[in-house]
Amino acid sequence: MTDGFGLAEAARWIAVPAAGDDKYSRGVLGVVTGSTRFPGAAVLGTEGAARTGVGMIRYLGPDRAADLVLRRRPEVVTADGRVQAWLMGSGMPPERSDAERDDLVARLRQGLPTVLDAGVLDLLPEATGPSVVVPHFGELVAVLRTAGVDADKGAIAAEPERWAVRAAAETGTTVLLKGATTYVADPSGLRHRVQAGPAWLATAGSGDVLGGVLGALLATHADAIDDDPGVVADLAAAAAALHGEAGRTAAVGCPGPGSGAPIAALDIAEALPAVIRRLLAGA
Repeated sequence: MTDGFGLAEAARWIAVPAAGDDKYSRGVLGVVTGSTRFPGAAVLGTEGAARTGVGMIRYLGPDRAADLVLRRRPEVVTADGRVQAWLMGSGMPPERSDAERDDLVARLRQGLPTVLDAGVLDLLPEATGPSVVVPHFGELVAVLRTAGVDADKGAIAAEPERWAVRAAAETGTTVLLKGATTYVADPSGLRHRVQAGPAWLATAGSGDVLGGVLGALLATHADAIDDDPGVVADLAAAAAALHGEAGRTAAVGCPGPGSGAPIAALDIAEALPAVIRRLLAGA
């Protein structure tokens, strides 16, 4: 277990394209997020993924959300096709039709690395590939329920590390439990603690951006995950570190301590290239 996964460790997981790469070799992320009621989650997740670095994003969510995604990121593809990883569930309500459930389950059973959030956490048992769930305290209750474990939000808030470890053990998946300190656990136990950035990050849509960052990292490291599924925990911690530093950069404006100022979720995504640039430069 790494006690304190930081930016130096995260930098090792930034995929830098080589001269011979194309959009496919750089990784294709499939995204099924957002809903008619919450279309913004789709925009924020695709923005987080695009700013982290991925060759292509395929957005396959509802029409209204797709329209908003394309206004923000016209390069996003809305046609189905081959992907290296999935981001699913952000901004999706748990209520769904049988056809919608069948579509989600079919994608979860493709055996690909997958980020599961919010509205698909109940479908975790259907996932056949290396998966990572990204719940907050309340959503971890739903994750535990898939394994037949009863818990409540208050108990999880009181002992988040213990419950992250138990959820990973009970479900057999990687758990990124969001909070002021983010805990990353997999079936082997606690893997990483990540200081999640300034309190300004506690804003609507921040978690949607985090899901996009993590989805991009899974897509760009699909081969490494094939070789060793255990690296999913490292990628989850890297995503949390990048997301936290982007929030700090957006709020404070420069490296170093500072009280900062209010930010919105898109500010976090827009700060990601500057963070990555600094890390790749060794700053």
